[in-house]
Amino acid sequence: MSEAPGLLFVRLPDFVRTTIFRWTSAAFAVCILLFSAFVYWEAAAYLLARMDTAIAEQSRVIAAEPPDRQLNAIEDRLSEDPRRIKIAGMFDADGHRIAGNLESVPRELVVDATVQTAQAVRIDQRGRENMTVRAVARRLQNGNVLVIAGHNGQGKELAEVVARALLVALPFAIALSLAIGAMLSVRVQRRITDLNALVRRIIAGNLHERIPVSGLDHPFDKLAVIANGMLDEIAVLVTEMAGIGNGIAHDLRTPLTRVRIGLERGRANATTLEELQSVADRAVGALDQSLTIITALLRITEIENSRGRAGFSEVALADLVREVGDFYSPMAEDQRLTLRVTSACNATAYCDRDLLFEAVANLVDNATKFTPAGGRVDLCLVCGENENIIRVSDTGPGIGKDEREAVMRRFYRSDKSRNTPGVGLGLSLVSAILKLHGFRLTLNTGPGCVAEIVCPTASD
Repeated sequence: MSEAPGLLFVRLPDFVRTTIFRWTSAAFAVCILLFSAFVYWEAAAYLLARMDTAIAEQSRVIAAEPPDRQLNAIEDRLSEDPRRIKIAGMFDADGHRIAGNLESVPRELVVDATVQTAQAVRIDQRGRENMTVRAVARRLQNGNVLVIAGHNGQGKELAEVVARALLVALPFAIALSLAIGAMLSVRVQRRITDLNALVRRIIAGNLHERIPVSGLDHPFDKLAVIANGMLDEIAVLVTEMAGIGNGIAHDLRTPLTRVRIGLERGRANATTLEELQSVADRAVGALDQSLTIITALLRITEIENSRGRAGFSEVALADLVREVGDFYSPMAEDQRLTLRVTSACNATAYCDRDLLFEAVANLVDNATKFTPAGGRVDLCLVCGENENIIRVSDTGPGIGKDEREAVMRRFYRSDKSRNTPGVGLGLSLVSAILKLHGFRLTLNTGPGCVAEIVCPTASD
């Protein structure tokens, strides 16, 4: 794009174009103006109060003099006034001037009142002059009226002094405000530049980078703590996703490989329809296992990505526990297990009933799978003041201390569970459901597994 002839476009530095620079400089300048106005206001008020005190005191002193000396006192007051700011006058009962440089008693001046502002006419060798004065009037014992006043032009003089001081100090104040604004803006710009570089490194794949925290508890530090927490969560999720990808590949490859090998062998070796049907049945079973894995993963993803609470309500936990027990009682009998259900209290929780039912059912399903025949599975509801606990315990081999965290990972299957059906996603599904609700899952180690779902009471 061509520039207009004779015009020179200058690009201002980045810090000058920032909002911090503009607002800081403007705020500092406004503060200077307000401070100057405050100084002027206070000084003017002080001078006015001092003038009123002096006028009132002077009138009291002159009024206390004998009548023959009052006129001399007025002349003495006026003779000691090189700046021509003092005004005084003595008037008879009819308002005729007896002495002083005041032409007449101001019409708005109230006699025997406090010091007031009035319009007066001063007369001297320079002629007549209208002016605004601060004055007080006293009626003397002989009927005369004494008026003592002062010209309040001192306020104008003060304004001129303040104006001159501002003209001298304003350039330095503006320079100081610009310097402070520039310093703050440059500091923020530098931090933003460092943050941009850090974000680029994170985008490039370095998820271990973190925003530095100065420890001063200012807004940038609070934002850095939140962002670092978000990065920690992202790093965990990325690591989990990488592990999930490997787990999916491993768990799907095995059944799919078996299907392929089985179908190849069946095609090559099957000589009868029954043999071919047997090969197809095994292939269907392996495909069903793969579909089960995919369905479970989709279910976990759906729950983890859900943020709505449209299906949440107060749920009676005792009824839910009894329904889970009724559902698994036939299965426990088939496996020659004793399933005991205890739900005596009337506790409630704010949750999605179907999802919580699914979580409890998964824990009971695991307990029945890993408990040998003749064992016992207990499902009970324990009520507390601030929280309620749904506990599932069994007499199976339990979970080792070294496996306590591992069993929560997707596709993990311990050596004890290799020969039992499943894909290693049950506890991951439970964890996703409880995370959505804000509930906790605890697992005790040692023989006989004890799993607890801790639910805050509905009032919490």
